[in-house]
Amino acid sequence: MNIRAIALGLVAGCFSFAALAQAPIVIKFSHVVANDTPKGHAAEFFKKKAEELTKGRVKVEVYANSTLYKDKEEMEALQIGAVQMLAPSLAKFGPLGVKEFEVFDLPYIFDGYEDLHKVTQGPVGRMLLDKLDAKGVKGLAYWDNGFKSFSANRPLKSPADFKGLKMRIQSSKVLESQMRSLGSLPQVLAFSEVYQALQTGVVDGTENPISNLYTQKMHEVQKNLTLTEHGYLGYAVITNKKFWDGLPADIRKQLDDALDQATRYANQIAKLENDKALDAVRKSGRTEVYTPTAQEKLAFKKAMIKTHTEMESRIGKDLIRSIYKETGFDPSKL
Repeated sequence: MNIRAIALGLVAGCFSFAALAQAPIVIKFSHVVANDTPKGHAAEFFKKKAEELTKGRVKVEVYANSTLYKDKEEMEALQIGAVQMLAPSLAKFGPLGVKEFEVFDLPYIFDGYEDLHKVTQGPVGRMLLDKLDAKGVKGLAYWDNGFKSFSANRPLKSPADFKGLKMRIQSSKVLESQMRSLGSLPQVLAFSEVYQALQTGVVDGTENPISNLYTQKMHEVQKNLTLTEHGYLGYAVITNKKFWDGLPADIRKQLDDALDQATRYANQIAKLENDKALDAVRKSGRTEVYTPTAQEKLAFKKAMIKTHTEMESRIGKDLIRSIYKETGFDPSKL
């Protein structure tokens, strides 16, 4: 081989190394809900801001609606590095071994978004995210979805109406206790399987923020919806800790900024998206929407509050009490 050929080869090699050095860092962001939901919109917003702020040095690929991984698969995929970011619902961390996150599943522990944000945006929320480090997972932020309401194929106006119903839940001992406190039979199912299960009668009903109910078309197979707003459904945005810690410091700072903006956006649109979805459910004519009276809502609270006590040994009595202190909630006054 002559010197010219060697020189050309070296130049070509330099170009290939330069191209490799300039290749963007790819972040695969997987989630299980539709694009047209608070989480779906927030993930796309994060993608846009991350790519803008890093000037293309990061490319975010968003995989919605369980197209990459289902509920039970995605956490393992994150831990082994097959994906880099997730935003699983907070109930998913119990099976991971961080049972304290199930405090968010306790029925009626938050009386609206103001109470909630005292926890998710305060020291208690940060302390919980830090507990994920030991699992190889870094907790970055909380994103709201909304407050859950019950649906079924019969009116649900009192706890007695739940007796014997098979109600779908996420995998959570707290949610199991909650459903049993109403006399129903909890059934754990992946989110992607719920519509068919409702359609075929495998389960009779479920609980969801209205945006999830509507975007997954569950209102088409549920005749009744009661606006109990009994429990919170939110997400923790998480990443593979090794991946995140290995990022260049300037890129990590830019991604933190993108995530801060996406978090503010997510929490701003959550209530709006649920209100829009509720209006769409009403207009569809497929589901009768019922708003419980103050007395009926109190009956639900009294029935379900026993879950708080039952779960003290699992979640931690001190943690539950710390949230009561933050929000001013006093179960003895029910």
